Amino acid sequence: MSPMMQKQDSGTPEALHSESKGPWDLPGSGENGKPAGGRASKPSSAGSDEQPKPANPWEPQANPGGRARGPSLEEIFRRPGGGKGGGFGGLPPRADGKSWWPVIIGGLFAIWLIWTSMHRIGPEQEGVVTTFGSYSRTADSGITFTWPAPIQTLEKVDTAQIRTTSIGSARANSENLVLTRDQNLVDMAYDIRWSIRDPELFLFQLDDPERSVSEVAESAMRAAVANFDLIQVIGGGRSEIEAQVRQRMQSILDEYRAGVMIQSISIRESDPPAEVNDAFREVNAAQQRRESYLNEARAYASRVTELARGETAEFDKIYEQYRTAPEVTRRRLYYETMEQILGKVDKTIVETGNVTPYLPLPEIQRRAASGQGETVTVTGKKQ
Repeated sequence: MSPMMQKQDSGTPEALHSESKGPWDLPGSGENGKPAGGRASKPSSAGSDEQPKPANPWEPQANPGGRARGPSLEEIFRRPGGGKGGGFGGLPPRADGKSWWPVIIGGLFAIWLIWTSMHRIGPEQEGVVTTFGSYSRTADSGITFTWPAPIQTLEKVDTAQIRTTSIGSARANSENLVLTRDQNLVDMAYDIRWSIRDPELFLFQLDDPERSVSEVAESAMRAAVANFDLIQVIGGGRSEIEAQVRQRMQSILDEYRAGVMIQSISIRESDPPAEVNDAFREVNAAQQRRESYLNEARAYASRVTELARGETAEFDKIYEQYRTAPEVTRRRLYYETMEQILGKVDKTIVETGNVTPYLPLPEIQRRAASGQGETVTVTGKKQ
């Protein structure tokens, strides 16, 4: 047997300590349980073979230099002052020696109370107040107060904003086909402009009000277009369709108690399907030309009719004068007719009798040659 084995068999504690040291051994101990610095360890009770008690690694121990280490983390949390006599985290105490924590907690409570109790509502808004989630009242614009959350909450709703919901698209790869009265399909794209009239109904009556507006608009548009032919839908019937859709939508939403006001309907596009769009455009152009020609004919007929009515009224007046003085009226008509005929030509009136007239023949011939006028000579007896 080797000497090492003999030493282990002897059962002495020194043999165990000489082999290795664990984390639970006494700090700074050397061989035979003596401190490393040469100092003798504290003797155990007389006549006892009890081994030294292992040291706690979490307790502060004396370092080799002889200075004591700082307090452990466990001791810091045990101390009421946080380790330095103040509040938690090293806050210094107040002048009276009390902690700052009651003041901090009170300040946070006051901020929470003001933040959740006082509300400012804009001039274009209304505030819906709920108590434990149930509707309580509607507050107007200005400063309003409620119970702090979570007892009461206030939700601001912009009632002056005009919202727009677009249905259909003008893109070639997206179609919104609607059936007309004459069994034709038309691709519709339109906008619905609406606003919130009753905030409490808008928030609590319907699960998704915006989606409800969109679905009601599609239903109303299909019902309205079904009363018109294709030519009317893609032509001059848009304004009437928009009016019917707005009226129908408002009636349905009022029955739903949606709290919504429909402002207007605007049709952006109403064209036939893409497959036949070119042919229908040609038909529409021909219809427009026909309407243009009809309008011109109506305008000409109106002018002729008004002129005939004017001449008839003038003739009636002259006839009344002729019945009163026939000779005078006949002579005045003759003079007016001759004035209209001969008013734009050069003329010389010669009367027969004892007067020999002088005719400027060279001047008359020169004007006749240049085409500036026409000379007419009228002769007659002197009255």
